[in-house]
Amino acid sequence: MKKGLLTMAGVLLTVSLVSAGTTVPVLAEEETTLVYGSGDYTRINPAMDEHGEINILIFNGLTAHDGENKVVPGLAESWDFDDETNTYTFHMAEDAKWQDGEPVTAEDVKFTIEAIMDPENGSENAPNYEDVEEINVIDDHTVAFKLEDKNVAFLDYMTMAVLPKHLLEGEDMQTSDFFRNPVGTGPYKIESWDEGQAITLAKNEDYFKGEPSIDKVVFKIVPDDNAKALQLKSGELDLALLTPKDAAAFADDDAYTCYDMKTADYRGIMFNFGNEYWQKNRDLIPAVCYGLDRQAIIDAVILGQGMPAYGPLQRNVYNYEDVEHYDYNPEKAKEILEAAGCEMGDDGFYYRDGEKVGFVISVSAGDQVRIDMAQIAAQELKEIGMDVSVEIPAQIDWAGQMAFLIGWGSPFDADDHTYKVFGTDKGANYSSYSNADVDKYLTEARQSADPEVRAEAYANFQKALAEDPAYAMICYIDANYVADSNIKGIDPDTIMGHHGVGIFWNVADWTIE
Repeated sequence: MKKGLLTMAGVLLTVSLVSAGTTVPVLAEEETTLVYGSGDYTRINPAMDEHGEINILIFNGLTAHDGENKVVPGLAESWDFDDETNTYTFHMAEDAKWQDGEPVTAEDVKFTIEAIMDPENGSENAPNYEDVEEINVIDDHTVAFKLEDKNVAFLDYMTMAVLPKHLLEGEDMQTSDFFRNPVGTGPYKIESWDEGQAITLAKNEDYFKGEPSIDKVVFKIVPDDNAKALQLKSGELDLALLTPKDAAAFADDDAYTCYDMKTADYRGIMFNFGNEYWQKNRDLIPAVCYGLDRQAIIDAVILGQGMPAYGPLQRNVYNYEDVEHYDYNPEKAKEILEAAGCEMGDDGFYYRDGEKVGFVISVSAGDQVRIDMAQIAAQELKEIGMDVSVEIPAQIDWAGQMAFLIGWGSPFDADDHTYKVFGTDKGANYSSYSNADVDKYLTEARQSADPEVRAEAYANFQKALAEDPAYAMICYIDANYVADSNIKGIDPDTIMGHHGVGIFWNVADWTIE
């Protein structure tokens, strides 16, 4: 028997075949793998944590979002709404299975949403379901949600990953080992998890929506932005979200495809209203807003790939432009400071009641774009007489910090990332911001399906927020994904969400040539 050698995509394959005494070459079908440059995960827990890029590969919700961010069927094939009782009834696919072979049922749905709603579990997603009054299992594949009030974003929120009751009942929803080895319904399943190194996913051959084309997807942990670019260039990664500066290096290389994608993802300085400093100096926040040269930050940090921000809904149908934009005006910033009783000291900084005016902006380590934005913003604010500095703590102290370079954004219903971010005591309100008018208008907007009513409510919300800013808004950023050109199927037109999340919405259809 003779041996022949075949080389496929850089992999040396040894094959042997004897037919009628003759050696015949055989093309072995090669396993396809996509390596994605990912941030680190300590757990995969979509019910408790606000978002995670990996979730959509492992899990499904009752509903899903398509490439236009519209609601489409997920585990539910269809649904009805009873206007008189505010009840949504979902009719589930009967052929969906958990990755351990167990059937997916309405009990799993009820279990998941009740776990999120349970205040003992401390879920960031709880505000999305606070108006759920009853969850009724009609049969194995039919579940009904009765709401206390209208919530037109409810179908968007039912994209929430459904979790398996048979594996999590009685478990701690924050600490269970399940979230280190999750079992879902999605197109991919966990094969291995090398802590701090990589999470390897293998395709789910029994996926109820059809077997994916790519055999494996590896989430390689590369928390540093610069390292992602280097590893993409060396071939260690096939896909990564890069900074605009790093992405520019791939623009003229045919081996790569650059996807400069629009997002609803904004950046701003979040003030901690639980901090004594802002309880005394809240009236100085408009000066901070006028002191930021947003276009200069956009040009320097993200090479012009973004737009100045003045509110949280600029990429939403309910955006209202006729509010104060706080366009760069250093003289007006100084007027506000002086009108509030601040006096310029010999050191070039303002003082109020003997205390220097200024604060510290905290920034997460590893996010070079946010770090650069914070440092330029701090310098701009020093130029108007505010002593502002930047710190990069090992761990974020939401309660103890003075300010944070925040990012939020949703390409979905306007209720998402407004109600739970700016509403008093809501799950993602890390600034402890509270404004009765903001609460009122956000509630009005979610309880009406009438576009005119919603438009007026969201306009009033944006006006109230601009008059009493929770953040000093900076900019919206584009998402600069760079991929090996052999990867086909990425949708370049989908509007991304916070952290650029959303590119994997149709991953089951991607191929590698």
